[in-house]
Amino acid sequence: MTNRESTQRHPRIRVRILAESVIALGPGKADLLEAIDEAGSISGAARAAGMSYRRAWILVDTMNGCFTSPLVSTAKGGAEGGGARLTPTGRRVLTRYRRLASLVEKSFSSLLKVPSRLPG
Repeated sequence: MTNRESTQRHPRIRVRILAESVIALGPGKADLLEAIDEAGSISGAARAAGMSYRRAWILVDTMNGCFTSPLVSTAKGGAEGGGARLTPTGRRVLTRYRRLASLVEKSFSSLLKVPSRLPG
């Protein structure tokens, strides 16, 4: 990689919140929460995020299990149509995560550089 290429690339900063060794929340899960909020369902959010319904459900189940109260509530289909929505805790967690991720990126982006090659 030339100097010109390395100056055009930016370091990628990713914030993850761990509950013991489980990733309770990270950029992908935050994106999924936003997609659920927009789509009103896990299946619609999964389609928008380009992942399987099963994968989205596993991520939601993991998030719900990592916090003191669920981030997403679901209702079965039927006459009411079912769906999923963010709980008040889910909205608070998502807002705080986005705020924290932005702060970390601002704090570290000027201090990091893209390595010219990866070790190993």
